Amino acid sequence: MSPEELRTLDQTDPLRHKREEFLLPEGVIYLDGNSLGALPKAVAARLERTIKEEWGRDLIQSWNRHGWIDLPQRVGARIARLVGAGADEVLVADSTSVNLFKLLLAALRLRPERRVILSEVDNFPTDLYIAEGVRALLGQFELRRVAREELEAALDEDTAVLLLTEVDYRTGYRHDMAHLTRLAHQKGALVLWDLAHSTGAFPVHLGACGVDFAVGCGYKYLNGGPGAPAFLFVARRHQAALKPFLTGWMGHQEPFAFSPLYLPAEGVRRMLVGTPPILSLSALEAALGVFEGVDMELVRQKSLRLTELFMALMEPLEARYGFRLATPRAPERRGSQVAYRHPQGYAIIQALAAQGVVGDFRAPDILRFGFAPLYLRYTEVYEAVERLGQVMEQGLWQDPRYQERAKVT
Repeated sequence: MSPEELRTLDQTDPLRHKREEFLLPEGVIYLDGNSLGALPKAVAARLERTIKEEWGRDLIQSWNRHGWIDLPQRVGARIARLVGAGADEVLVADSTSVNLFKLLLAALRLRPERRVILSEVDNFPTDLYIAEGVRALLGQFELRRVAREELEAALDEDTAVLLLTEVDYRTGYRHDMAHLTRLAHQKGALVLWDLAHSTGAFPVHLGACGVDFAVGCGYKYLNGGPGAPAFLFVARRHQAALKPFLTGWMGHQEPFAFSPLYLPAEGVRRMLVGTPPILSLSALEAALGVFEGVDMELVRQKSLRLTELFMALMEPLEARYGFRLATPRAPERRGSQVAYRHPQGYAIIQALAAQGVVGDFRAPDILRFGFAPLYLRYTEVYEAVERLGQVMEQGLWQDPRYQERAKVT
């Protein structure tokens, strides 16, 4: 498409007004919202109010006066709409890894006669680390890692939990959630989905797919800020039988009765552990305001258009400079990112950032570009590929400073 046609797409984009709700650096094309979302303008004002008025003026009274104590459920209810869940099925707390630990242990207790946690060998590493830690803790379980194409055949009567990430963090490959959940249930297994690269990028349908458990990230497409709290989902049908392993005071039926005996709270609240982090929860709650009134199907449509446009524009660079597409072309199998392989991927990403286009790198050779539909323009996609072409044509990536690996890649 020509630049003129792309400008027309931007002008007629039904989500175009959303960009004004974000604070974006002038001259920067941000293609890393799948790693850290951009800053919504409302967040700074909300944090200032929380710090100066609620904490500074009202002090401890704010737990009641400003509803601090209800933030985990209140923010969870706002996320619930984005993942196709009920407001009483989602809770915001802890990190994705900690929530995965909590839910995996609880799920295994619901299938005590089974011994296998099934996952794919290329699942997000921390999910595998957590599962291995659970296996080591409990002793009698096996973590079985198989290739993606072997997952269906590996599901059997020994499988307790199928543990998968819906969108592959490297390539953007998207699993068929409904199909795999159905197959797992046919074998009597439970399913735990990681939605870190899904939530906020396209509609998720946990309820319609019959999902048992899920976790997700607050700082990627939800724009909650670096280290934002994560969320967890427990299907309503499992909540009464769920036995938390981490039995913290906030998950108690009456936390402020200070009983020496633990009694689990009703519903998903029993999955809380410690005191809620009020500043980061307030930031995430404010950030979620950008999704108010947004039709997630429109978000998905724009996401697919953006990624298709990027891949089409990249084709000449693939042939000329040796980029290899790692992301599925089939739209139903693609998340909201596009990845390419190149032996000089790290240096290219660094040189591209110096030209004002921010993507990221994943070992060993992945250049990863995320497309956040709420604030990204079609014309920016065109300009990003133009600048990447200049980086390659001029050999800018060969500068020694772009070869030096930083701690965070």
